Amino acid sequence: MRRPALALALVAALLGACSVIPPETAPSAPISDGWKNATPEGWVNTAQRAPDWDSGQWWTLFGDPVLDGLMAQVEVGNQNLALAAADVAQAQALLRQTQARLRPTLDGSLDTQRSGRPAHGSASVQLDASWAPDLWGRIDAAVRAQGASVQAREADLAAARLEAQASLATAYFSVRENDDELRFLDDIIAGYERTLQITQNRYYAGIAARTDLLQAQTTLENTRASRASLQGARERSEQAVAVLLGRAPADFTLPPADWHSVVPQVPLYLPSELLLRRPDIAAAERAVVAANADIGAARAAFFPSLDLSASLGGSAASLASAPALAWSLGAALAQTIFDAGSRQAAVDEARAAHAAASARYRQAALTAMEEVENQLVTLRTLARQLQHQQAAAEAAADAEQRLLNRYKAGMAAYTEVVTAQADSLNARRDVLQLQLQRQQGVITLVQALGGGWQVPWETESGD
Repeated sequence: MRRPALALALVAALLGACSVIPPETAPSAPISDGWKNATPEGWVNTAQRAPDWDSGQWWTLFGDPVLDGLMAQVEVGNQNLALAAADVAQAQALLRQTQARLRPTLDGSLDTQRSGRPAHGSASVQLDASWAPDLWGRIDAAVRAQGASVQAREADLAAARLEAQASLATAYFSVRENDDELRFLDDIIAGYERTLQITQNRYYAGIAARTDLLQAQTTLENTRASRASLQGARERSEQAVAVLLGRAPADFTLPPADWHSVVPQVPLYLPSELLLRRPDIAAAERAVVAANADIGAARAAFFPSLDLSASLGGSAASLASAPALAWSLGAALAQTIFDAGSRQAAVDEARAAHAAASARYRQAALTAMEEVENQLVTLRTLARQLQHQQAAAEAAADAEQRLLNRYKAGMAAYTEVVTAQADSLNARRDVLQLQLQRQQGVITLVQALGGGWQVPWETESGD
């Protein structure tokens, strides 16, 4: 009986080397040779990448130590990251379960009984081993599919981390811009209060009309209202920072501080490099690999399956007597003869799923390139807008001062002063908001480029 069992085991080992998984081929994606809008404007570095960028710490390029400290807390407290990490752990556990199917299983049982007068007992021990050899690579296909799923979840985790980091940086710089704008409005309000006092003195002296006094009061109160609204916006941004850190808003305070309004240089990859730098594209590519393995698993259902079993047991009539041993070996070969086309339909379904995964991969690549191009256009536009807006703010501030001097000299109507003040205030606030938009535009570009992340399994295979 040993010879048939050994022969069956040998045949199973040889058949296990066969596989019906289609060869893995990288899905194609429409990739251009370069970027249409890659015109250097001070925020693109096409020459070299900074070490902080390659290590994934892109936010250090902004040179803000407070932001650096907050980023360290994201990994610990952000609940979206915790969710993505749990998804990775779940996928890894499923992979270990699938891999375990490639190995034999062993079950054991122990049974004892005691009864009668005088008392006597009996005992039995049973060991059962079973193994289903992986004929045609069906389990191997499942292992490959689940392994690709693990890598996809790891890419999803990297994408969640980058999303949390980008959202934190965006909210943080909103707080800092609000701090700067609040200080600016405080200075403006102080100036308007002085103007109101001057107008009030002129009114009491009979030099100015009451409408001038009312207009000065209106301008001051409108500006105070704008400050209150801005303070509310700051508090909402501060609360967004707290939630991103995994903390209750009531327990978190970000004290006012200076705004580092720098716009750092960001490395710009070639479009082909983007495929290995964007976590979402990497996850889509892993989905294609998993779908390819699923085709092999569906094909393997057309071939027979083999189950090998062995058992060893012993029993004793009394607990003190010598046991009687028994053993057995078995093999079972099974094959579906007729299934009304069910297996072929499963193969067709797997092929269609592979085609869908490939289409999603290509769409992810196209979307990524579109996002980079859009941000390049946005940043170029903002840079030019800011240049013109700064010139407009300077001209408006000069016009405001000149008209105020003319009013004090009795050479201009106060309505002209009010108009000039409103124009100057709006122009200067627009400058601050454009500076914030440029910073946030760089953050979005960083996110579109993957934030320095690189596909880890490609690096490992290259090593």
